[in-house]
Amino acid sequence: MRIGIITGSGTYALPDFADAQAVEVDTEFGPATLTEGRFAGAEVLHVSRHLPGHRRLSHQVTHQANIAALRDRGAQAIIAVTVCGAVDPELPLGSLVVFDDLHFLANRLPDGSICTLHTEPGRPGRGHWIFESPFSAPLRAALLAGAAEAGRTARDGGCYGHVDGPRFNTKAEIRGLAACGVTAVSQTAGPETVLAGEAGIPFALLGYATDYANGVQDVATPVEELIRLIGASPDAFAAVLAAAVPRVRPADLEPVGTHFRFD
Repeated sequence: MRIGIITGSGTYALPDFADAQAVEVDTEFGPATLTEGRFAGAEVLHVSRHLPGHRRLSHQVTHQANIAALRDRGAQAIIAVTVCGAVDPELPLGSLVVFDDLHFLANRLPDGSICTLHTEPGRPGRGHWIFESPFSAPLRAALLAGAAEAGRTARDGGCYGHVDGPRFNTKAEIRGLAACGVTAVSQTAGPETVLAGEAGIPFALLGYATDYANGVQDVATPVEELIRLIGASPDAFAAVLAAAVPRVRPADLEPVGTHFRFD
């Protein structure tokens, strides 16, 4: 099977990625750059959201093209990782979260358009994605087992809050997200979750807490600590992914939820 892996800030390449080859994929939403190769014994399609050197900030990430490219190149599952700001004060910095819920009320892409693959009226396959949980249970289980094998602390469950960048949030905004039960926030994974769901590709999201969001603690996380933890995140992600990917079995995977389609 082919597994898509999406990485973000701090992780621009996968370690021990054998036979890696960059591929430019033309999609209906524009071009996307993938790196194809073998990782942890599996065929992997890697997307670096921000591109090497962090060329693209969060509001410049081409979510539709990235997911369409993974779909078109045959990804049967997608695992995404993100560094994030903890909204829950009990989430230790440097720990991992395997999210099981999503807060993404705006449901919009960085350019302000609606976050969807269904952009053309009358197009076959258009419809509504209906789900109880947006994340794949078998992929979540693989990540949790992978974290345990790698000796990394990972919380089982949590609500991912998507926020628009590139700025960080005010204290008032974070208080509102906390009241909604959000565990941690970042600026890219909301659209990926929705678009993978519409594409019918099982998706899971792994977070790494690098700071406490604005106002969560009486004293703000120093920028130096944020930078240090972002620098430590690639090793944590790589260890968990290397242990989780071999646990992904095609027979366990199916699209999350159902689709009310109009053909």
